[in-house]
Amino acid sequence: MIKVMLIDDEPEIRRLLERMVEKQPDYQVVSQSGDFSGAVVDFTKYRPDVVFMDIDLKGESGLECARVLTELNPDLKVIFATAHSEFMAGAFEIYAFDYLVKPFNMERVVRTLDRIRSSVKADGAPESLPDKVSRPQHYKNKLFIRGKEQICLLDTQEIILVERMEGYTSIVTGSERYKTSISLTDIEEKLGGGEFMRCHKSYIINVSKIVRIEPYGRWTWVVRFKDTDETALMTARSYEEIKKMFA
Repeated sequence: MIKVMLIDDEPEIRRLLERMVEKQPDYQVVSQSGDFSGAVVDFTKYRPDVVFMDIDLKGESGLECARVLTELNPDLKVIFATAHSEFMAGAFEIYAFDYLVKPFNMERVVRTLDRIRSSVKADGAPESLPDKVSRPQHYKNKLFIRGKEQICLLDTQEIILVERMEGYTSIVTGSERYKTSISLTDIEEKLGGGEFMRCHKSYIINVSKIVRIEPYGRWTWVVRFKDTDETALMTARSYEEIKKMFA
């Protein structure tokens, strides 16, 4: 089950979101809060996977609240749900998963939850994940995924994207998906930039594998690749970087 927390200082908005969320399969609202401090306390207690966050929490900043929560859990998916459209850019600076403007469009909420469901394993992390990734310096074009019983040796040019999911990281090639418990940041360091880009809090992509980039809302983009049906999310800032690369 995907755990959801609602953070909004208007009880009627929380009730509306609760009805929307719990109509969807695999989702459960585990906590609701109306202020900054209460949200942090409840977050550490219930450890939700997804947070719906208002921008204005009784005069306190929902953006700052989101920063605190994502520091507690870098894999957290934050959906800003607010009447304040002018804060979109700031929201995506902290890698918001989506930004919904009141009054909410049910179809848009469902699409967002569908995307989360596709990337989150509601039953928890898979078993027997490799527990260490390393890349010796003299194998600059290789990435080692080292587990307890086996070692997978990947050519980095075959890597299409790397995605952080709930409790593990998934490395996608054209023929296979590899899983590891190592962090996305660690893999990013080992890949060493070049043709790889950290385009979102949850994704690293191989720029050379991009086929097209499509808008998903005003401040987020969906990246599609050759050799796989998997997709990645891209922030507006990363989209601007891509445009400069190929200008």
